[in-house]
Amino acid sequence: MSGIIVVGVDGSKTAKKAAESAWDLAVALGTSLHVVSAFGSDRVEVVGSGSDQLVVSDADSAEHLARTVAESLGRGITVTSSAVPGKPADALIAEAARTEASIIVVGNRRMQGIGRVLGSVANSVAHNAPCDVYIANTYYAD
Repeated sequence: MSGIIVVGVDGSKTAKKAAESAWDLAVALGTSLHVVSAFGSDRVEVVGSGSDQLVVSDADSAEHLARTVAESLGRGITVTSSAVPGKPADALIAEAARTEASIIVVGNRRMQGIGRVLGSVANSVAHNAPCDVYIANTYYAD
């Protein structure tokens, strides 16, 4: 199979489980994996004073998260990462379109009960993705 698999992470155990499922799928299909973390705004915060200042932004934090998860996954395939502005579902869909992904992997968190009625990232992605969607079982990750 050619193409790329895209997975989103947000620092939760369920997102980590979805990323691990995406890695397994990418290995099995012989394709690459792209780990994405969404951020709502590029808010910047300066911590410290004088010459001992550290500038932290939401984009930097999201990029660090995506990179950390990507680096924690196994070897044997190409794994890349990026931070994408927007709501999580919109960011995944946009990044899948940009990279011409063949599959988006999402977890099934909030796919039952009231979460299913109110919506979820998986639900939004499944209805609007430009490619196939694989919904990983992440219920027991927490």
